Amino acid sequence: MLPLFSSPLPTETLSLSKESAMAFLGAASGQTSHHLPNVSSNLFLSMDCSKADRGGEDAFFVSSYNGGVLAIADGVSGWAEQNVNPALFSQELMSNASGLVMDEEVNYDPQILMRKAHAATSSIGSATVYLFFYDLSDLNRIIAMLEKNGTLKIANVGDCGLRVLRKGQVIFATPPQEHYFDCPYQLSSEIIGQTYLDATVCTIELMEGDTIVMGSDGLFDNVFDHEIVSTTSRFKDAVEAAKALADLARDHSMDVSFDSPYSIEARSRGFDVPLWKKILGRKLTGGKPDDITVIVGQVISSLNDKKTEEAMLKQKDLS
Repeated sequence: MLPLFSSPLPTETLSLSKESAMAFLGAASGQTSHHLPNVSSNLFLSMDCSKADRGGEDAFFVSSYNGGVLAIADGVSGWAEQNVNPALFSQELMSNASGLVMDEEVNYDPQILMRKAHAATSSIGSATVYLFFYDLSDLNRIIAMLEKNGTLKIANVGDCGLRVLRKGQVIFATPPQEHYFDCPYQLSSEIIGQTYLDATVCTIELMEGDTIVMGSDGLFDNVFDHEIVSTTSRFKDAVEAAKALADLARDHSMDVSFDSPYSIEARSRGFDVPLWKKILGRKLTGGKPDDITVIVGQVISSLNDKKTEEAMLKQKDLS
């Protein structure tokens, strides 16, 4: 049985940008003429160059089923020390989840989807996992009179995260789950890991104009919430916003003098430079080189056929 793994403190490791973008529309077919909220979403990736030979360890999928389904899995890099490719577990987990989205037993419940996808994964390894469903069925069934509202269902194990931005403020943020500093909860092939029962599960009502930012810890370890707000506010297009956040996180991760969210948290947990460096006025700083996955979604009231076609044309590889 292998132990839970944690990541090293900030180093000067460089990261290699490997970016791709995709857009999807909220309805099941990718097209809708209903006056219901939908999420137009775009994703960008940045890869730690130390993992370039295996393509990085983050995995994700985006589905337009019902209101929309987004998921990120961050493979735990410590498995490489056991000669196990950490990417395989997260990739298989996301592949299984993608195939189970329309499963009758899942019934549009992210926690059940997590359980079934985990049970079907045979690769050795572990991953932090984040799933969210944008639920139009709840809109129709429960709050049908409020046509500009929708329900976001969330299930999270570990330190991937999500922010909901409204009118220039973060109105909702998911907290990371940790055993101790830099050792997050993780679904695993081993008994020692967590299960779907350990997931943080919550719902939030969205409004037209809300922005959803979802990412692996490579984003939130390197970018502050106020930077997420200021960066996304500069762009009307979710594609450009996602790219800008991925670029910012990558730049911060390579900056050894940047006082990142990760280095601040490390110091608060007792990790710092040696005493003699403190006497000289130095402190632990630097970003955290890592794979970076960023998804930006915009909540909109309706999508006509022209907007649908334009969004689909944005499904291109920018690498």
